[in-house]
Formats: sequence, C-alpha cells, structure tokens
Amino acid sequence: MPIDPQVQALLDAMAAAGSPLLSHETLAETREGFAAMVGMLAGEAPGDVTIAAAEIDGMYGPIAIRTYRPGSDGPHPAVLFMHGGGWTIGTAAGYDTLVAQICAAADVVVVSVDYRLAPEYPFPVAYDECWTALQWVAEDATRLGVDPARLAVMGDSAGGNLAACLALRARDEGGPGLAAQVLVYPVTDADLATLSYDENATGYFLERATMQFFWDCYTGGGADRFDARLSPLRAASHADLPPALVITAEYDPLRDEGEAYARCLEQAGVPVEAMRYDGMIHGFFMMPGVLGAGADAVRQATRALRRAFGTLPA
Repeated sequence: MPIDPQVQALLDAMAAAGSPLLSHETLAETREGFAAMVGMLAGEAPGDVTIAAAEIDGMYGPIAIRTYRPGSDGPHPAVLFMHGGGWTIGTAAGYDTLVAQICAAADVVVVSVDYRLAPEYPFPVAYDECWTALQWVAEDATRLGVDPARLAVMGDSAGGNLAACLALRARDEGGPGLAAQVLVYPVTDADLATLSYDENATGYFLERATMQFFWDCYTGGGADRFDARLSPLRAASHADLPPALVITAEYDPLRDEGEAYARCLEQAGVPVEAMRYDGMIHGFFMMPGVLGAGADAVRQATRALRRAFGTLPA
C-alpha cells in the first residue's frame, strides 16, 4: 500500500531538519539527536511508573540498567528490554517514555539494559552484557519483586537482534526460562541483499548505507557477521524457543529478514504471531506519539506480553 500519510509528513519534516541517523558531524551528535528524537516522538509518559537507574557487575565493567515499575502491587512478570539504534547510537534513557508505556500497559517490571555501544565496544560486548543482565534478573528475582517463572525478552531493531540471540543462548545453556520474545523489526541476518533492502534502500528513515555502517561498527573487532550470535536467522535450529511476536514494517530494509525469522520459528514448531504494518517505516514502533500505527503496535506488544504471562483481562 502507499506510505502512510502520517509517515510521509514525518519523513518530510525529517528531511527538512536533517535525519537524526548519521546526519551530524560526529557520532556523539548523532547519538544525542537520536535520543532526543525517540523521546519527542514517543508521546506521553504514564504517571504511575517509577524509574530507577542502577549498575550491575559485568565482565567489561559495571553495566548501567534502568528499572521501570508499574503502580500496581507485585510480584510482577519481568521483561528485559534492549533498545535499538544499530548497536551504535541508542541509549536506555532515550527510550524512557516508550519503555514506561510498555511497563504500564503490560503491568510488568521492565529492566532496560544500557549496553556499551559500538564502535568503541564491538561484538561481543553488547551481547555479553545483555546476557549478564538477563541472568541477573532471573537470579535476583525475589529481591527485585518479580516472578522468575514469568520472564520475557524484548527489543526493537538491534535490540530485537539481541533479544532473539538471548532466547537462543538461554535455550542452549539451559536457562533462564523465557515465557516470550517480542521482536520489533529485528535485525536477524547480515545479508543486505534482500528484496526489502532493494525496495527501501533510501528515503525511508533507515537506509541500506546506514545499516552497513552499523554492521561495520558492531563487527569492527573482526567478528564473523554470519555467526548465529549476530545473525540469529543462521542458527542451526530454531526449535524449543519461547513463543514470539515478530513485528515488521512494509517500508523497512529489515522487513524480509524479520519475516524470514518468523517463518523459521513457525517451521520449528514455535508459536509465532507475525504482523506486518503496511505503510510504515523502520522506527514506527518508537513513535506512538505521532503515528497511530505505532500506538497500535505498542498495544499489540503489550497484549502479547500479557497473554504470555497469563494476565490478559477477559
């Protein structure tokens, strides 16, 4: 279908102002611009969510985390959230409003990982730090006031990549057990030659050249980008993984690899809900304040979490 009019208006405004994706002179400026954009386009923050910043021990040094708690009584299910930004430009704080919305709507405790960014810290740093955070949530569940039997992973874009990779690692290493994985237009493969890359190479916010830059940053330490720890689509098996929601966007270079991942999960016997949002671009999920479909997708994600945790109202 044609691109959504709300999206086109947003793209026009970005073109006039300069897109926050690699449009500034330095990477630091790009990071600042991206964080400001996410905060501005997410909409209103719920008033009954408390946010606490802390650090946990990690193999590369302290790992910064942000914990979001709903106003209701616990213990709550827990979601480990990994932000997007190509492993290179996102921050947990920049996603505060969006993650608080997820926390309130799903009635869950969310732990968001402020993993170290590439190119300063290439693979496997982000992968390892998110794994450490997942283990920490599972092991310290009682102190955190969460139910260790109801734990999920979630992320958008590069964060969706990390969430999918954590689900594979948890399966292969015997836990932690996961009730769900919510993958929002995830990076699942390093092959930039799909049809959706060709159709959406330029002009739709995330571009092929930008993804090439992100991959170069993340694998700058010489990692094989087709390793399943980076390209989960390449895993030898997708069996015995937690139920998944996979959200994709029509005008997104990552559309085809996200949908291919959903098919792989389904073929392996994993319960999958796959939804393509027609007329949408990459990033629409983090823009519920200005895109109606973004708000719809956030609601879909929180409903999927509630179903997985057994808390969906009748």
